[in-house]
Amino acid sequence: MPLSNDIILRPRFKWNVAENPEIVLDRLEQSGKISTDFVVSRVDPHIFIRIPKHKQHFWSPQLHLEIIKDAPSNGALVHGLFGPNPTVWTMFMFVHFVAAILIIAISIWLYTAISLGQELLLPLLLLVVLILLWVSLYIMGRLGKQKGTQEMKNLHEFMKNSLKDFS
Repeated sequence: MPLSNDIILRPRFKWNVAENPEIVLDRLEQSGKISTDFVVSRVDPHIFIRIPKHKQHFWSPQLHLEIIKDAPSNGALVHGLFGPNPTVWTMFMFVHFVAAILIIAISIWLYTAISLGQELLLPLLLLVVLILLWVSLYIMGRLGKQKGTQEMKNLHEFMKNSLKDFS
C-alpha cells in the first residue's frame, strides 16, 4: 500500500475479495485469535484491528475495515480506514476547534482595538501565540503520522495475509 506524503489525515483504501463477506469477516476474526501482534474485534460488518495495549504508543494507528457485499462480483468489498485511537482523534479535533474559535475571537478583538485606536499588544500577542499553537498541532500530527507509518504498514500486511487466499 503506497503512502504518499500528501496531507492525508486518515488514509483509506478499497479492496475486492472474491468471497462471501461473512467468510471474510470470520477469517479476519480467526486470524485475530491466533495473532499475538494484533487485537481484532468485530461489530457486525466492521472489523477493528489494533496494536495490543502493551505495544501501543500515543500515535499508534488502528485499521477499521467494513466488509460489504459486492453485487456485481458476488464477492466482498473491503473498505479500509487507518486512523488514530478514537480518543486521540477526538481530543486532537477538539483542540483544533477551540484554537480556531479563539483565533476568530481574538482577530475580532484585534480589529476592534485597531478601529478604536486602543492598545494592540495583548490581542496581537495572543493571536501570534494561538497561530503558533495551531502550527505546532499540525507539526505534531505530521510527526505522529510518521511515527505510526510502520505500524500502519504492519496492520495492512496482517489484513492482506489473513485474506491472501481470497484475492
